[in-house]
Amino acid sequence: MSRIDMETRKTARPAPGPPKQWYGELAGVAATALALGVGELLAAATGGPSAPLVAVGGVAVDAAPTPVKEFAVAVFYTYDKLALQAGIVLVLAVFAAFIGVLTMRRLWYGLVGVALFGVIGVLASATRASATWAYPLPSVIGALASAGLLVLLRRTLPHPVVRDVEDDADPDTAAAAQRANTSVQGARSPSSDAGISVVDGAVQPAGRRRFLALSIGAIGAAAVALPVGRRLWAQRVAAARAAVVLPPPSSPVPPLPAKVSVDVPGVKPFVTSTADFYRIDTALTVPQMEPKDWRLRIHGRVKRPLTLTYEQLLARPMVERYITLACVSNEVGGELVGNARWLGVSVKDLLDEVEPDDGADQMVSRSVDGYTAGTPTAALRDGRDALLAVGMNGEPLPVEHGFPVRMVVPGLYGYVSATKWLTELELSSFSDFSAYWVRRDYAALAPVKTQSRIDTPAAGRRLARGQVMVAGVAWAQHRGVSAVEVRVDDGPWQQAQLAAVPSVDTWRQWSWPWLATPGKHRLQVRATDHTGQVQPGQAHKPLPDGATGWHTIKVTVT
Repeated sequence: MSRIDMETRKTARPAPGPPKQWYGELAGVAATALALGVGELLAAATGGPSAPLVAVGGVAVDAAPTPVKEFAVAVFYTYDKLALQAGIVLVLAVFAAFIGVLTMRRLWYGLVGVALFGVIGVLASATRASATWAYPLPSVIGALASAGLLVLLRRTLPHPVVRDVEDDADPDTAAAAQRANTSVQGARSPSSDAGISVVDGAVQPAGRRRFLALSIGAIGAAAVALPVGRRLWAQRVAAARAAVVLPPPSSPVPPLPAKVSVDVPGVKPFVTSTADFYRIDTALTVPQMEPKDWRLRIHGRVKRPLTLTYEQLLARPMVERYITLACVSNEVGGELVGNARWLGVSVKDLLDEVEPDDGADQMVSRSVDGYTAGTPTAALRDGRDALLAVGMNGEPLPVEHGFPVRMVVPGLYGYVSATKWLTELELSSFSDFSAYWVRRDYAALAPVKTQSRIDTPAAGRRLARGQVMVAGVAWAQHRGVSAVEVRVDDGPWQQAQLAAVPSVDTWRQWSWPWLATPGKHRLQVRATDHTGQVQPGQAHKPLPDGATGWHTIKVTVT
């Protein structure tokens, strides 16, 4: 080898390194977004819970510790599911960026990461309630699409041409490398595996443009596929719901009393509109089920198991009642409570038909997504209007509130009695089975506690001196509210005026005229139920069986 060749090798510039890190991060995010989009579209044909984001999110919901769930409800209220999905997407984006960086370094590193992502999706979807063989398909196909895009993006950004060799390299190899270097000095040469331009070992704009077009295109396609997939998934159910004709009730609701409202602006209406009715559940996305596919199986410790179709359920005698529901997560003064007109089949009649065993003290209700609630059998047979509801406020159940069928039981918190998207009733015992929230430290028995709330004036308001109407609602379902009292600045309790109610199973409006004087004031309210039990003043958080305390607000009078 000549001295000139030796000097050339010693002075040759080192080869440029791999593409900048952001290329890999963008590639990973684009590939993962494509996987989610493809999975969502495929899930539209195989069922919503099979979508990778929904399946993984469902597992996350089930695995989250109870304090985390309570925190989510307290902070995000009814938007807790949206916040969780946003959090999952954020975590996935970080993981995706990491996979993309690995892919730009070694292809097989990235492919292993994609495979891990796919396995997680497969396991999550395959273990969801009512899973079929088709549930894992969206995760599998999505992972394959992700891997294919990563390979393509990596080839779009090839490794730069080698510019030098080690001193101990073979002379022929070194000469070949030197000739390759010479051939690209100051000129463009096409990449062998991607067909893009490289100058002095650097990726040129044509390659970057193609890379960006593919990446941004994949992200854009996913942004369209996600909502489109969910819309396709829901359209069939919406059309089926619109076709439902509810039968007239054999036991219609009595007319509302003339003075069911106190007629004070700011008080929540006696009947909560369907759009305003609270929704708290464990479903990351709303389960979708067509009535033609719905079945209710009643089994367990019964003498005569029973299976009903939706048509058979609608053919049974229907009961219509106003019933107030309350969530155990509702803080004192909170709004996770609502009153609606429900139409459904008597649970007591169904239980009388299947004849539960004497020791079957719990009825476990199961949702299509696997959620369980355990209701005391005695509470379902004591004469209260416990229903398998098919209608809400004169229409078929909204999908968000349990269509086709849900449970409604007055007097019990929803987590033990109000299962949505109902598909199964199993007679069991509390000693044999603990339902979803009971396994998460909530009480097995959950009668609704006597509560009251000030709706107006709102906390923090500045009021004009003179008469101010203080008003709100109180509830003690299946016991009824017999009295409401208000006090100002720890003064004596004053009796409020009560509105009329159709039954003990609804909340009750109340009002009290206050002669407001200038200054800062504190208003408190408490209720008494028909058993004589006065709402306790000691403050307690919702866990394990409902919040206690007096709703307290502060106002300023000028």
